[in-house]
Amino acid sequence: MGMAQYISARIVYAVVVSMIIVTASFLLLYFSPNPNIQAAAQQAALGGENPEEAVERVKEARGLNDPIHVQYMQFVENVYTLDWGWSETRSEPVTDAIVSSFKYTAQYSVPWTVLSVLIAPTLGIYSASRMYTWKDHLATGFAFFGYAIPNFFFAILLVLVFGVWFEIFPITYDTTVPILSLENAWQLVLPVFVLVTGSIGGTMRVARNESAEFMNADFMKTAKAKGVKPTRRYTHHVLRPTLVPLSTSLVSALFALFVGASVLVEEVFAIPGLGRLLVQSIISQDTSLVLGTTLVFTFVGVVGNLVEDLVFTMIDPRISYDDR
Repeated sequence: MGMAQYISARIVYAVVVSMIIVTASFLLLYFSPNPNIQAAAQQAALGGENPEEAVERVKEARGLNDPIHVQYMQFVENVYTLDWGWSETRSEPVTDAIVSSFKYTAQYSVPWTVLSVLIAPTLGIYSASRMYTWKDHLATGFAFFGYAIPNFFFAILLVLVFGVWFEIFPITYDTTVPILSLENAWQLVLPVFVLVTGSIGGTMRVARNESAEFMNADFMKTAKAKGVKPTRRYTHHVLRPTLVPLSTSLVSALFALFVGASVLVEEVFAIPGLGRLLVQSIISQDTSLVLGTTLVFTFVGVVGNLVEDLVFTMIDPRISYDDR
């Protein structure tokens, strides 16, 4: 199997996984009580009408009387054409609600991801190059601190210290501030810092342990004997083989934080992003909005795993595709 065939196989695998997720979502909705039907029955009973007739009208209008395979095909079509229904709590299409919230999530997700990708490998290689020195202990302690402390607790602590006591940073996110402004960047410092410290801990440890194997390798001694600068030795001879296992750890850590910790961070800093939208939709029992935000998170995971597989094959030319 060549590289092109392998990439095609991974793309097909990603499509199959997304179909499984969509199917599971459909089955959960199909066998769960429909809040629209319950609301119609209650309104009819309060108005002195026949609840059963009201239920039948709702079922007929929403196509719930159709066979299950017809409903499933319609559901799949709606998912992949981004027709995700209407949000009752926000009085707008679900896709519009997700798009308006996504721009706030992207404002801290992009710098957080870039900083994590740059800092974690660099800090790990730096720590490995100074193994068992005070600098190594300091970097390792910082990594363990970020890995161990809960993100939501760290966020609350930073808000209390730098927002309430010293009044350096704003306590809540201000949506009226222009996106491309220093004021907006300033109010995103704390959320980005919380997520970066949480994501680089485990990744930095992987980079340190993996790069330590190459520090005393023969090719590093040869490069040093030839007078190659340390920066070039580390970037060309240590960083590249370290990226193979590091890519897996980094993608997993970023996705875990994107799904879990970012929800809590948005709640703490009052950022109206996807995480907070998901929490509010669950509390208000807005089924369409819950499904839409959940699909976004799951599709991000599928795409992230696909990118991880493709990057993994590109950075390591020794990989054989015959057994894959």
